[in-house]
Amino acid sequence: MIASVVLVLRLILAVALYSFLGWALLTLWQELRQQSNSLSTQKQPGITLETRLGQDKVSQSHFVQNEVMIGRDTNCDLSVMDEALSAHHARIIFHHGQWWLEDLNSTNGTFLNHEKLIVPVVVITGDEFRCGNTFFNIHVSLDAKLSPVKKS
Repeated sequence: MIASVVLVLRLILAVALYSFLGWALLTLWQELRQQSNSLSTQKQPGITLETRLGQDKVSQSHFVQNEVMIGRDTNCDLSVMDEALSAHHARIIFHHGQWWLEDLNSTNGTFLNHEKLIVPVVVITGDEFRCGNTFFNIHVSLDAKLSPVKKS
């Protein structure tokens, strides 16, 4: 009699344990699916760079891609004719939900808000950085549906 009671209790415990494990795995799977859907619908904000070379003309460029390469090379996303710029001077890249500015081992360095850039840093609207003799003002826009447009 005691053996059958112990057997029934062991079966009940095993069913409860497997039920709990199934419930935990189902909950984790649902949360991962919900987070995946949330991340896939998350929009990347565009970024506008206002370019000013000395006291000369000011131009604005709007970008919606993940990476903006800045330099003197004509293949750069933002090509600036400034003798103090390296061919591939700096880049702005979007990852981890933020825009980051990185110096690409340029000869004259990159300065963010008057401080030399040593490691990649997060940039926000209102930040100003300098590459060579060219100043850039940053404006992060929330509308990622804009197409890349360059205005002079």
